[in-house]
Amino acid sequence: MAPVLRAAVWMSGSIASFSAMAVAGREVSVQLDTFEVMMYRSLIGVIVVCTVAAVTGAWRRISCAHLGTHALRNLAHFTGQNLWFYAVTVIPLAQVFALEFTSPLWVIVLSPLILGERLTRMRAVAALMGFAGILIVARPDMAGINAGVVTAASSAIFFALTIMLTKRLTRTQGIMSILFHLTTMQLVFGLVAAGYDGDIAVPEPAVLPFVVVIGVAGLLAHYCLTNALAIAPATVVVPIDFIRLPAIAVIGMLVYGEIVDVWVFVGALVIFAGNYLNLMSETRKTQ
Repeated sequence: MAPVLRAAVWMSGSIASFSAMAVAGREVSVQLDTFEVMMYRSLIGVIVVCTVAAVTGAWRRISCAHLGTHALRNLAHFTGQNLWFYAVTVIPLAQVFALEFTSPLWVIVLSPLILGERLTRMRAVAALMGFAGILIVARPDMAGINAGVVTAASSAIFFALTIMLTKRLTRTQGIMSILFHLTTMQLVFGLVAAGYDGDIAVPEPAVLPFVVVIGVAGLLAHYCLTNALAIAPATVVVPIDFIRLPAIAVIGMLVYGEIVDVWVFVGALVIFAGNYLNLMSETRKTQ
């Protein structure tokens, strides 16, 4: 199988997993708040990661170095994921995904401060295109701005912080070590946030399958995405990932009867163009 086709197969798994997590997140919101969702997701993640580590003998690759960076990374991801789970319950799923796609552009803006990387002219253009896309998707007037739009856009910033801190960790840490600290630390965050009032809801039988879907799909989505990036260049993988937007729009229409404004797709196209132009520019530099 050709590398591009193999990457497309892996990305189909990522797209399906992210879409399943969005639908499951909306379904469990009738009983669980976002903190409880994150707590149960992390618990399932701990079970999966520890099982894999035990079966494969990967325990020796789990390091306790750089715990401060791990904590910052996981706090950023925990915050961003909570905002994302809230957003999927109050605005159309396609709008959430369109705003989430601005994460790479926030990386461009913030990386000079966090990673010490240079802000080139093309990176600046890509960032400006991304912000223009946000304005098109959100349409900042009294009708367009609401809590769902604000939380979805904010989640992209925290996901960008997660990406940059992950990049810093990968210089010294392996994927198993990062996943172990991801799941264990976020389980603690979830327990504290969900249990501060002394009341943690137990999923009812009708909701439990969706909780399991969230836990498994969350790990599977990133696993598939990582494998796709290992096989094919980002300039190939990113356009495939944007298939998530029309896919989730169709799911939203079929499952929830959502009517998606055409401007969501126009804004997403501008965001995609900014991402893709930056990727093309970065690829030429490394050739």
